[in-house]
Amino acid sequence: MLVLVVAAWCPRAAHATQLGILIDLFEQTMTVKVDGRITHRWLVSTARRGYRTPTGRFHPIRLERVWYSSKYDSAPMPYSIFFHGGYAIHGTLEIRRLGRPVSHGCVRLHPDNARILFGLVRSYGRGSTMITIRR
Repeated sequence: MLVLVVAAWCPRAAHATQLGILIDLFEQTMTVKVDGRITHRWLVSTARRGYRTPTGRFHPIRLERVWYSSKYDSAPMPYSIFFHGGYAIHGTLEIRRLGRPVSHGCVRLHPDNARILFGLVRSYGRGSTMITIRR
């Protein structure tokens, strides 16, 4: 008996490795790795005193290009990547405060960087994206 196996090349499958997002709470930075290679390093703002940004490893849960906080005065959260309940990585208008812990727990990025990251997550997919947040 002859078995014929046909394999189709799919550009999306070429991405099957990983998109890695490392957020360092102490340094207030995000490092983005595509297939293990650093492609971006940006300042972020995470939780200020009295609030917390969750630590651990997460996959994105939901992506929202346009979003407004239902909890904090309808604050704009462009290019939101939700990763743990209501916690998200998103753009901020308070770019002068990046590099310092000032948020209610979300991870804030410059809107241009949030747009780039959002596009990468959409391209690689939620299952191939790992978000790591460490102290």
